[in-house]
Amino acid sequence: MIYNLEMETLPTLKMEKLQIVRLQETLDRVYNKVKFYKEKFNEKGIKIEDIKNIADISKLPFTRKQDLRDHYPFGLFAEPIENIVRLHGSSGTSGKPTVVSYTKNDIKVWSELIARAIVAAGGSKGDLFHNAYGYGLFTGGLGLHFGAEELGAAVVPISGGNTERQILAIQDFKPKGLACTPSYALNIGEKMRDMGLDSRENSLKYGIFGAEPWSEEMRATIEDMLGIKAVDIYGLSEIMGPGVSIECHVAQDGLHIADDHFLVEVIDPKTLEPVEDGKDGELVFTTLTKEAFPLVRYRTGDIASITRRKCQCGRTTTRMSRVKGRTDDMIIIRGVNVFPSEIERVLLKIEGLSPHYQIRLFKDGPLDCAELHVEMSDELYLGINEDLEHEKVQMLERKIKHEIKSACLVSVKTVMGMPKSIPRSEGKAVRIVDQRNSSPVMLS
Repeated sequence: MIYNLEMETLPTLKMEKLQIVRLQETLDRVYNKVKFYKEKFNEKGIKIEDIKNIADISKLPFTRKQDLRDHYPFGLFAEPIENIVRLHGSSGTSGKPTVVSYTKNDIKVWSELIARAIVAAGGSKGDLFHNAYGYGLFTGGLGLHFGAEELGAAVVPISGGNTERQILAIQDFKPKGLACTPSYALNIGEKMRDMGLDSRENSLKYGIFGAEPWSEEMRATIEDMLGIKAVDIYGLSEIMGPGVSIECHVAQDGLHIADDHFLVEVIDPKTLEPVEDGKDGELVFTTLTKEAFPLVRYRTGDIASITRRKCQCGRTTTRMSRVKGRTDDMIIIRGVNVFPSEIERVLLKIEGLSPHYQIRLFKDGPLDCAELHVEMSDELYLGINEDLEHEKVQMLERKIKHEIKSACLVSVKTVMGMPKSIPRSEGKAVRIVDQRNSSPVMLS
């Protein structure tokens, strides 16, 4: 089933014609309504009528997150407050947050895109939809909520946290759909087992997971634990929120971008030049229909690739790969670049470990070093009579070091813990603990 058959299966040439019309409308909007863009365009001598095809977008300046912070709170809005019906924001890790706005029509468009996303995930009208994303300034909770209602699903707006209450609601209400971060889905499954329940014996059929990078190995773990189809959803508050793209449950092979509302590019984050389809680079988005907060060539910081091949589900939209990581969460260990998701892929293939881990960064003289904290599975822990010095534990630690060295080309010190020794997530998982400064800084 496809929610918007016309737009999700539009032939490429027709989509490009629609995109260029909407791009020109967006450029006209930002030039006339956002001082920041008017000044940028004038500096570069850009005339909107010169942007005649998709390739011409490279003539336009980039927008960065710092630009949003520099114009905090409302300096990049294209509509006055009296035309805005909602504000969202992201929690700033270094100072002020980013603030985004929506008109009534923006909310309508967003809701339709989430409805598309839920259908792509395997959902349908009449479903009961368990929404465990956080409600508030974060776009996840309300974004999924309004989209599910647009589809005609009944929403359980349970938000995050209080995992036992979540499980009770799943048992009693019997939802088909689950939405939360992948790390929290793991937490729910583990808690079910701790309560003596069979985590696969539930009403859930599909899960929509996002807000943090996760690997194919993590998908397999979640699907096995909960007995569901798990799909990745992507979005960021600056562009809209969740629903910019989503995997389909048919292929689970790349996230379908809503091309009629967003124009995607992939660039080399160092040279800023475009990279060819299939190659990893930084995702750059231009909004095509946003009224209150249009953005031109927004550098997301997310690393992924795209393909324009038709999917077996029938959709013709551009697909992006899973996000490999962010340009600002890449770890450099003794000169080698590593993303946490690459380490995750290795760990989840090793028998005897739980799917939870943390990377702690510290200084060894002038060099950055990493300490990998993992925990053994319940089965291994009980099998060695709770002896953390057991020979099997030492063999497992050596295996971890060897596999990470082979796959990621870095050496890490491994710290093995007992089950449940790593904090569980009720939202975004804390994968990196940066102890290179005097005061540890948590990076999600």
